[in-house]
Amino acid sequence: MTWQKSSYCGEGESCVHVSASPDAIHMTESSDPTGTVLTTTRADFGQFVRILKDEPITESPFDVSVAAEDTDLLHIRTRAVPKKVVTTTRAQWSAFVLGVRADEFDHFAAPPH
Repeated sequence: MTWQKSSYCGEGESCVHVSASPDAIHMTESSDPTGTVLTTTRADFGQFVRILKDEPITESPFDVSVAAEDTDLLHIRTRAVPKKVVTTTRAQWSAFVLGVRADEFDHFAAPPH
């Protein structure tokens, strides 16, 4: 897979990465020691991106969620079984969100050509 990270993530830094296969979108964190890869649909990833851009959505709740700890860590999860969790830091998550808001990941939500 070819992985893309936000342009707001510095060269050589750990970051949230996104990739696409013909029928799914994949997310991981390059520094997550578990090496977990989350997989979701293009539609659910599109809803996720719209929420991160603070755009209203009318669809049902999507498959991806983010939960914060009291520490510097965030956990990205999918509802799919088996449940998978990718761990990232607040700084790495912020770089990803800035990239989302700059439309860097919109093409992942579009139907494949």
